[in-house]
Amino acid sequence: MCASRRHVLRESLAILLALSVLGAACGDQGPSVDLAGTEQVMFEADDGIRLAGRLFGDGETAVVLSHMRPADQSSWFRFADRLADAGYLVLTYNFRGYCPGGDAGCSEGDRDISAIWRDVVGAIGFVRARGAASVSLVGASMGGTASLVAAGREGVRVDAVVTLSAPASIEGLVADSALLVRVAAAKLFIAGVGDAQAARDAEAMFEQSPQPKRVEILGSDDHGTDLLTGGQGEVVRRLIETVLSQQGGP
Repeated sequence: MCASRRHVLRESLAILLALSVLGAACGDQGPSVDLAGTEQVMFEADDGIRLAGRLFGDGETAVVLSHMRPADQSSWFRFADRLADAGYLVLTYNFRGYCPGGDAGCSEGDRDISAIWRDVVGAIGFVRARGAASVSLVGASMGGTASLVAAGREGVRVDAVVTLSAPASIEGLVADSALLVRVAAAKLFIAGVGDAQAARDAEAMFEQSPQPKRVEILGSDDHGTDLLTGGQGEVVRRLIETVLSQQGGP
């Protein structure tokens, strides 16, 4: 092999090695989730906007997973698959105006963060119509705030709310003390210490909330669903699963 070709080969191998290291650093979780046993669904938000979702598993104990910005429901697929294997009925979905297409589906309407709590309320109603007797909410970033706001609405009943890096306020969606005192469900606020504002908000919302409640500030810089795949990923997954099982899991 000539010297120039050996040089090109060495460069190519170096690039491939760098990419593999980068993938590991970014939380590469291996092959994508097999969606063959899941069901694509459409349901309506509280105000009638049609949302695209996907059901994993079955049973009477449901978990609703709400995504962060700028992600979509696919950011939850791996964790949804894990929960389904544990016996839960799990719903992932896209907030209004999120239309990634393909396996991730396409929700209708315009993006409006101030209104996404209505999407959560619709998701709760949908899984109850599918036979769920118990419903817990898990939300990342704005999805966590929306889950708290939905849980605090009159007539909405859920068993637990878990937030990952949820802001206390984002673009008109507000989980203030007046709202939080109405959330009777068990609450778990999770954030990374390196995600400073999220950590401060988690601690503040914990203080403003009634029992039962818990806050966990982890040694991580990750935000939202990235907490599930980062260095503290297994800790985060087990924290969530513990809360769900305490509410009478499957």
